[in-house]
Amino acid sequence: MTPVELSRTVLHAVRRAVDEGELAVAVPPERVVVAPPGPGGCGDYATNVALQLARPAGQPAPAVAELLRTRLLRTDGISDVVVTGPGFLNISLDGGADARLARLVRDILRAGPRYGHSDTLAGQTVELHAAHDARAVVLMDAVARVLRSQGARPRLTCAGPPEDAWVRILGVPNDIPSDIPAGTGTGTGTGTDAPLRPVPAPADPTPLGRDAARWALLHPAPHDRPHIGDSQSEQHLAQRETNPLFRVRYAHARTRALLRNAADLGFTPEPGPLTPEDDGPLTPEDDGPLTPEGGPLTPEPGPLTPEGDGPLTPEPGSLTPEGDGPLTADRDAQGLLPLLADYPRVLAATAAHRAPDRLARHLVAVADALAPLLPSVLPLGDEKPSAAHRARLALAEAAGTVLAGGLSLLGIDAPEHL
Repeated sequence: MTPVELSRTVLHAVRRAVDEGELAVAVPPERVVVAPPGPGGCGDYATNVALQLARPAGQPAPAVAELLRTRLLRTDGISDVVVTGPGFLNISLDGGADARLARLVRDILRAGPRYGHSDTLAGQTVELHAAHDARAVVLMDAVARVLRSQGARPRLTCAGPPEDAWVRILGVPNDIPSDIPAGTGTGTGTGTDAPLRPVPAPADPTPLGRDAARWALLHPAPHDRPHIGDSQSEQHLAQRETNPLFRVRYAHARTRALLRNAADLGFTPEPGPLTPEDDGPLTPEDDGPLTPEGGPLTPEPGPLTPEGDGPLTPEPGSLTPEGDGPLTADRDAQGLLPLLADYPRVLAATAAHRAPDRLARHLVAVADALAPLLPSVLPLGDEKPSAAHRARLALAEAAGTVLAGGLSLLGIDAPEHL
């Protein structure tokens, strides 16, 4: 469906709503403008027609948008319609696996570190209260960051003023009000949430530094004991694969390095199919001879797949947990794509359950799923950059964007170099 066809489709939905009495508009619009979504939008195209119709129809713009959304979802060629902001209609068009993949990557790159943020909790004030304990205060700070990403306004209190080292080293706010003098160790708080009382750290976390300390306190579930103290602390600083924080930060740094290297090679990320079949046929003029000697190919019996390399096509994955069909035939990305698509739901769950460990574990899963893709992003040897390389680079950049955004919500730095 072209933008012109989509414009006519939306206009038809408006006129049908007017004819059937759902919209009391004396003069329906003569045309509807559709354009790529702006900041905070999603999908392939967006339109503000609901905002234009709200006053003549005597209805709030979100109500008009929801009415039109229901009609558009019944239209062939449209896979999804999302209402954002004051009443913008964000429309996703039907497409195959490659189209859904490209749409997901574009949505992430368009939103940047704010991918997964929403206004679901807009207008809600959430009271958070923490015990006078380093882990409790760091947990409350991380929960507040995620709540803000979902539109809420958290209000923080603590059983005592945060210690100076918690502010300087752990990065907690220095203006958290306290309801009782520091050092008494009690206090109930005045919020609607139960006070945050995770299992305390067995030792002072501040010698780890901000990033490692916050990860050590947030990665375990609140009811689990953090691995801090004696030799246990060393694992959070180790630059090796057994350290999950290192894997997450290293994966992000690799995506930034790939972007720099690609720029040196003269190509940029562009969402699209990950496999080279869509790059056009190979020809001697374009890519040299089809065999090392340049001679003709001759048939030879043998297995259809390399030994130990599995089938040529992977088991299908899905864009979302609900299932939207396979995203791609590229095996290296099969585990990554559903995790990227699921990230907004993880942020919402993290906010709802006041559980930053959910976000931390999801980032580890993204980093681990990204690793198999990285070696195939850049051309090798005399290979020329192709559309598939550009698409893989875009997917790697999208994964790095999710990692950086998630680390930021945990209050942890995502370095460009590591």
